[in-house]
Amino acid sequence: MNLPVKPDGQYLTLNSGIKLHYTTLGDGFPVVFLQGSGPGASGWLNFRHNAAFFAGSGYQVMIPDLPGFGDSDKPERDYTLEFFVDVVLEFADKLDLPQFALVGNSLGGAVSIGLALAQPERVSHLILMGCGALEDQSYYFQHMEGIRAMTKVPLGSPEFTPTRLKDVLKLIVFDPRHITDELIEERFRILKTQTPSVFTRMRIPNLTERLGDIRCPVLGFWGAKDRFCPVSGAEKLATACHNAQVITLSQGGHWVMIEYPDLFNRRCVEFLQSA
Repeated sequence: MNLPVKPDGQYLTLNSGIKLHYTTLGDGFPVVFLQGSGPGASGWLNFRHNAAFFAGSGYQVMIPDLPGFGDSDKPERDYTLEFFVDVVLEFADKLDLPQFALVGNSLGGAVSIGLALAQPERVSHLILMGCGALEDQSYYFQHMEGIRAMTKVPLGSPEFTPTRLKDVLKLIVFDPRHITDELIEERFRILKTQTPSVFTRMRIPNLTERLGDIRCPVLGFWGAKDRFCPVSGAEKLATACHNAQVITLSQGGHWVMIEYPDLFNRRCVEFLQSA
């Protein structure tokens, strides 16, 4: 399976001096896509099978690489939820996006919830896949097979080889055919530029008790075989949010948007157009 061709990226510099890389496609109401964490993760690699469909459906697709990932700067610092939320808000401000929809996977889902709680008037819709911040951070590291495998070997260690990376990424999906050599090559290129602090100094709180404060409509996707964020999060979204619908897939892992792109793309655009 060949990866869709990545459009030319752009950069903007935040007030802190951090340089943020991003990709944009299409015109219309803006939809900001926030990728998950992980070795070699980037915005485009998370959403390469979705961007063109959203753009073709009349939306302006904005895909930043969060700091610490992709081709954005990777400072040695604490990677807190507040830091990520402030980065995305400044990104939106600098690109003159007064309101936008958010699509977030894993860490990106946690940041999306945090932003919707911090500035609810800015967020029109939330689309969340295998969302983080719905358990205490210690739970993920102690109980989720994928998180334990991802963090067992430190970034920068000679033991973190492309073979090791492939073994970790196979835990993200239900169907391993999605972990291609092309994907491993690109993620390993990024991995070699990452700092260990993006994992060791990441601090994301449990936001479950605040789900009822979300004002905008929520669409959730969850794979029942998710080994990074437990499927119990799907029930939390459905029961705690005031206006949520959640799709769970028995043969899905942590990357619903990659394993089921046609379903994901179609259902998301229907949600954006109707909610």
